[in-house]
Amino acid sequence: MLSYQHIYHAGNLGDVHKHALLAWMLEYLTAKDKPLSYMETHAGRALYDLSDAEALKTGEAAQGIDKVAGWFAADHPYARALANVRAHHGATAYPGSPLLAATLLRETDSIQLAELHPQEHAALDLAMSPYPATCHRRDGFEMAYSLCPPTPRRGLILIDPSYEIKTDYDEIPRHIAKLHRAWNVGVIVLWYPILRSGLDVPMRRALKAAHPQAFHHEVRFPPARQGHGMVGSGLFVLNSPYGLETEAKRLGQQFAKLK
Repeated sequence: MLSYQHIYHAGNLGDVHKHALLAWMLEYLTAKDKPLSYMETHAGRALYDLSDAEALKTGEAAQGIDKVAGWFAADHPYARALANVRAHHGATAYPGSPLLAATLLRETDSIQLAELHPQEHAALDLAMSPYPATCHRRDGFEMAYSLCPPTPRRGLILIDPSYEIKTDYDEIPRHIAKLHRAWNVGVIVLWYPILRSGLDVPMRRALKAAHPQAFHHEVRFPPARQGHGMVGSGLFVLNSPYGLETEAKRLGQQFAKLK
């Protein structure tokens, strides 16, 4: 949706869940001395300033990364990526998934990012300019279908829509199935919100029924502010890397302590 801007939500608890496990998966994949492909269908602007008025307005970062950064040891890939970005961009900088990934990937790896919003795409292009990334201003699923299977075939795609278009929940299972057929060895990662309204429930059920072998991990947390509809975060992963379940369980134990 062209009105959506992630700065209002950057660094929230959903981002912490998503980015911590994404960072872990990328470190696992790059441990092998073989290049890989990384793609995102909904990249956003890649770099956020949590002191911006938009971020302060919602208070989601204050209840997110600002509150729980101590969960992660300095050598955790999420903590390393965050420290790297803040060393270059200031203490209130926060990396979206494209920049987080770029700090953990290697020059031999391919990075393909899609963002349709014109201002967000321009900011993405600027933030990613130091890295060997291609930033497409086009529909993310169209980009993914045009590139899959990518070269190299090893790799990961992150699907992280705004979900502000309600039909996203209906269409996601079809997109996941189509991408999995085209790239059967790719690690396909979907992030989704868990909502007080339950709007996400049919999608989650459909995905789990269609892909019973997939790994999925969900955490719950208090709403960031009164009346906020998101009360949890989920990841659905096809071809999940070995050890992800253990890392997710460790992270889930931290989320369970929130009040």
